[in-house]
Amino acid sequence: MNLCHAIISLMKSFSKLVVIALISLLLLPSPSFPSSPSNYDPNGRLVLALGGEVSVLNPILSTDTSSGAVEGVIFTGMTKINEKLEIIPDLAKSWDISKDGKVWLFHLRTDVKWHDGQPFTAKDVVFTFNSIMNPKVNSVRRSDFIIDGQPIKFIAVDQYTVKAVLPKPFAPFLVHSGMGIVPEHLLKGKDINTADLNRHPIGTGPFKFAEWRSGDYVKVVRNDNYYDGKPKLAEILFRVIPDENATLIALEAGEVDEAGIPAKDYSRVKNLKGVNVFEYDALMYVYLGLNLDKPIFKDKRVRQALAYGTDKNQLVSLILKKLGTPAYCPSAPISWAYSDNVEKYPYDPEKAKALLKEAGVENLEFTCLVNQGNKEREKAAIILQQQYKKIGVKMVIRELEWSALLKIINKPTAPKDFDAVIIGWSLGLDPDAYSIWHSSQYPAGFNFIKYSNKRVDRLLEVGRTTMDKAKRKKIYSEMNRLISIDQPYVFLWYPKTVSGVRDRVGGLAKPGPAGLFLNIEKVYVKK
Repeated sequence: MNLCHAIISLMKSFSKLVVIALISLLLLPSPSFPSSPSNYDPNGRLVLALGGEVSVLNPILSTDTSSGAVEGVIFTGMTKINEKLEIIPDLAKSWDISKDGKVWLFHLRTDVKWHDGQPFTAKDVVFTFNSIMNPKVNSVRRSDFIIDGQPIKFIAVDQYTVKAVLPKPFAPFLVHSGMGIVPEHLLKGKDINTADLNRHPIGTGPFKFAEWRSGDYVKVVRNDNYYDGKPKLAEILFRVIPDENATLIALEAGEVDEAGIPAKDYSRVKNLKGVNVFEYDALMYVYLGLNLDKPIFKDKRVRQALAYGTDKNQLVSLILKKLGTPAYCPSAPISWAYSDNVEKYPYDPEKAKALLKEAGVENLEFTCLVNQGNKEREKAAIILQQQYKKIGVKMVIRELEWSALLKIINKPTAPKDFDAVIIGWSLGLDPDAYSIWHSSQYPAGFNFIKYSNKRVDRLLEVGRTTMDKAKRKKIYSEMNRLISIDQPYVFLWYPKTVSGVRDRVGGLAKPGPAGLFLNIEKVYVKK
């Protein structure tokens, strides 16, 4: 998993989700960097790779990792996370909560300015959340601020105080409050879906937008007036390199400063001079998503047959070289909400054939989308194609450029023109997965496969409004069990993150799920 995945999961705007407490990390010996970078280059440039083209630079609208990676250094939210995955203040310096948990008062910083010099105020916060909830705005984050059909109300009490009134207590609310804030003075009265700001963003973050050359790069430069301290880097260049092998070659050549290390190259790169390698548990799972709107996948037995026909151990062995583990449900073992009480469908080709016969399915054929340049997923598609052939199923592989694939699966209207897709989800600090699994989130939300289970819907609704952690764990355990039975995804693997960083880079965060570049304003390059 390269840096764009890490940043979208873990940077400061909520469009980059993060995962879980109670984490056990497996780390390689890591280099130590000076706490006071006396040898840093004040004119230094960091070069990072994006796995695909940027689509939009507006945290309200974006859905892809490349856009999120760039947004993460331009925009900030009321809250953010630290290396321990604790929620801490950002644009909001503190907050108060009513006894019933339904009224929140956020006290904002008074020293923040937008990149164009205009002051940041409570009006910007209210405008951002109201825009997300505006049905005319193409935002997939609307469900994060609607509880049992009722929207959270945001009110500007004064210039630097925001009141949030919730219909009922909402467990993920503080996590969601980290959503990147956008400027009212530049977007008010405009069509946010087509606004010029989407290509020329103005934020409050440590770096300011400078240039975007489609298909090539996005450049950001230091915000000397950043409220949390002047960044050490003069600029960051995000290069679009869709191919993982090409990204690794660029790292070895010193053309980029970070790259995900494919399992096949792990042994070689960890001994490479000039590159520090970090290994830790990833905050995601990879899956084969099945479009339940297609007649061929409506019968649960067909989906279960594919699960039985999937040799996950072979996938992990051949693709990840055991730098990962088989996945069985839409959670991760490092999550406090994870439970092993799920259907695992051990590899059993004969059972798979029997289920297909029982469902009356003969000569099953479907097309699977995979993003071009992601070698692990490309290889997974080929292996799955071979595995499914053994159970009498033909899987046709269609490779697409990342943005083209996203355009198909994220189409906000039905029906969606795909059968299946190999893709991955980064997980959130809170286990709430309403936007992915609730039936109301099709077609405009993240439930692009049209999954629908009334019992799961109810568990999702109750889970996000239950405040007791132990009770929530039971709720999500049952939800994951039901989803594992339904198999709308064939869950493939939980990867480990293996990241190579040039040794000229310092100021990294502690290796772990929060990401090496979590505090990007502290990152520097050596002279």
